[in-house]
Amino acid sequence: MTAKLEWSLRGVIVPLITPFNDDLSIDFPGLATLVDYYIEEVGCDGIVPCGTTGESATLSHKEHAEVIEATVKQTRKRVPVIASAGSNSTHEAVELTRLAADLGADATLQVGPYYNKPTQNGLFNHFKAIGEAADLPLIIYNIPGRTSRNIEPKTIVRCWEEIPNVVGLKDCSCDMHQTMEIYRGTDPDTFKIYSGEDIMTLSLLAHGGAGAIAAVAHVVGLEVKQMCEAVWAGRLPEAQDIHYRIMDVVDALFIEPNPTPVKQAVEWLGLPAGPLRPPLERMTPAGQQVLRAALVAGGWLPS
Repeated sequence: MTAKLEWSLRGVIVPLITPFNDDLSIDFPGLATLVDYYIEEVGCDGIVPCGTTGESATLSHKEHAEVIEATVKQTRKRVPVIASAGSNSTHEAVELTRLAADLGADATLQVGPYYNKPTQNGLFNHFKAIGEAADLPLIIYNIPGRTSRNIEPKTIVRCWEEIPNVVGLKDCSCDMHQTMEIYRGTDPDTFKIYSGEDIMTLSLLAHGGAGAIAAVAHVVGLEVKQMCEAVWAGRLPEAQDIHYRIMDVVDALFIEPNPTPVKQAVEWLGLPAGPLRPPLERMTPAGQQVLRAALVAGGWLPS
């Protein structure tokens, strides 16, 4: 196995929304407010700009760079910035990764190539090319529900074994058997697995997970952090109580396509969010009713 880059991050990582103005331009003062809020008030352990929750699919390359740069600047090294720099084009992912390195990101998040449906060997070579492009830790993002191609355990283990930059996985497979195979095939000292499917966070933590890259941390970040710490301290009943207490909110935050409910909840919390860029649209009245009821019931919003 190759020598690995050092990466020890554990905890709650916020895949930050991109706040927009009414004209759909980026609200940079709002972005700065969110960065400070999630670091200082929630106590997050890391931030991901330009991820799926940040509506990366609708950002131009120029905007992508601007958001990463603004996040790095506002974070001021208080927590690591893990820039989402993935693409279904290997060439584009390499370019975005080099850009993230130049802008001062601490690591990159690399989604499995979507739409193309490469072979498992094609996936490995994709991540290998990215790993060779910049001397940054690389976290693989496996979300087959959006990409239409699962990154199989043997491929993830191979990436960890042969690519020095590969230090972790954001796991959205919803397949605990697959996740257990990855745990068994890697070393938790040099490979961190983060929950990316928020309802599965407790389960992944129980199997040795390093935390969560959690869209729901926009709303229940304190609770997710407490759940992580409870598991790591051996207080499983406490962690279970937190899991079931936030379960309805977690479900409601995905009742419509992410980040639609998350942005609605952030707006209700009095934080910058703004509209969504098409083709995403504002949350439906029926969806708002379900989300508000869950937030009120849990005490996150007044009745």
